[in-house]
Amino acid sequence: MESDKDQRRSNVTLKQVAERAGVHASTVSRALNAATRSMVAEDVVARVEKAAAQMGYRRDPVAASLRTGRSKLVGVLVPDIVNPVFGPILSGVSELFASQGYSVIVADVGNDENRQLELVQGLIAHRVDGLILATVSRDDPLVDYCLSRKLPAVLVNRAEMRARLPAVISDDALGMQLAVDHLVELGHRTIGHLAGPSRHSTGYLRRRGFQLAILSHGIELQDAPCQDTLAYTREEGAAATHRLLDASPNLTAIASANDLLALGAYDALRERGLSCPADISIIGHNDMPMLDLVSPALTTVRISHKQMGRQAGQLLQAAIENNDSPPHNVVLPSQLVVRASTASPRA
Repeated sequence: MESDKDQRRSNVTLKQVAERAGVHASTVSRALNAATRSMVAEDVVARVEKAAAQMGYRRDPVAASLRTGRSKLVGVLVPDIVNPVFGPILSGVSELFASQGYSVIVADVGNDENRQLELVQGLIAHRVDGLILATVSRDDPLVDYCLSRKLPAVLVNRAEMRARLPAVISDDALGMQLAVDHLVELGHRTIGHLAGPSRHSTGYLRRRGFQLAILSHGIELQDAPCQDTLAYTREEGAAATHRLLDASPNLTAIASANDLLALGAYDALRERGLSCPADISIIGHNDMPMLDLVSPALTTVRISHKQMGRQAGQLLQAAIENNDSPPHNVVLPSQLVVRASTASPRA
């Protein structure tokens, strides 16, 4: 229960803080708002913050929302918060919005489109200013919904094929080219691919990028078999690797569309008594945290997911402030990280 002292402190007004600090109330408002603090001289900001702390002033977000028409809340939807890829993305988003005085609501929504829609409706009821979606498929009804409600939204990690909303994605084609180039330089000519779900842009574009990279080296596609997966999970990676090896027992390398699929390939090799990279080289995609600690340490294609999150936040903030801005994609470069899971094929 709130004490009389706490009650008195919570009733302190912005005008009273301004009088204590010897400035105008609008200056106090700017000085205590992370998004506008840079407009005020540093010594004035320090004086205002000291006065606010001494008086126990607490900003009223509801009143601020009524004045500005904005809640300073944004929502982020992820398909699987346990997946290590999304931690750095969320970190980048949160850091960007915290510096701008926003609060971030994260929702783990899975791949059920109905559940995603229900959660978005709940976030709209809480008056979020915009959404970052890490969940979209190549043709996603959630995008239709955001557009119909004129809700600012940005896609991250995955993109729609019709490019109706801004998106921050990696260069999937370049990533697979780097992977295939590395394996071919080591001497591999029979290379398999563990493909992600084709309903997602990452699965579709990385598979296409893999095949184009294979052809660029003069290798026939029949010597580069692909196995599709239903989800980016270790279990799916193991099952697809077993199918790949059953169909192509002379395989010497596997390029995966995702690190979790690559770790599943590790499991499948162990079950068959095979060794990586002595029998088969394996390369992943994403460079999720702690891959240098697995055995053997995984060679992979690195994507800067924290930067991806920050840039998605910047795009969303721009969309919130200027809802008429045309959608565009930010494509981040990929980088090959060579570790111990790739080697020349056995003679």
